Amino acid sequence: MNPSSTNLTLRPFRLSDADDLLQFAGDKQVTRFLRWETLTTTDEVLTFIKEVCIPHRWRRSICLDDRSIGFVSTFYEDGHKADIGYGVAARYWGQGIATEAVKMAVKQVLTEFPEIVRLQAFTDVENKGSQRVLEKAGFEKEGLLRKYTMIKGHVKDTLVYSFLSTDTI
Repeated sequence: MNPSSTNLTLRPFRLSDADDLLQFAGDKQVTRFLRWETLTTTDEVLTFIKEVCIPHRWRRSICLDDRSIGFVSTFYEDGHKADIGYGVAARYWGQGIATEAVKMAVKQVLTEFPEIVRLQAFTDVENKGSQRVLEKAGFEKEGLLRKYTMIKGHVKDTLVYSFLSTDTI
């Protein structure tokens, strides 16, 4: 699938995304490298949308034809930098969708928050797919952070990537 030939959009989450969100957030393949647990019920998903997605400062649903297939979020308080994270349903892996969504998110975030000069992403050293997404989206690998993060009870080595507002997509 060529993402440029599809109706790929980023939009705020809605409660009506619950069934779609359960499809990917309920997949342990997708949530393996995420800090949050795999969601298993519609009630969990609705609570997640209400309490996490909707009030989040910048969390968007990655949509194909207005159906949620993933998410992209930035974690930004104030200042000059923000973290970015994302996930896409496994059936869309390897199709360029995550890369295109990250590129779209970078443009939107840097436009909406002109004070941000650095977007940074952290990925597990084992998550080769995410590393490829970041590199194809124009992020630069900066280095290895040894035993940096805790994911599902395990201390993990993490790679850090950055995209500066002066970089081009």
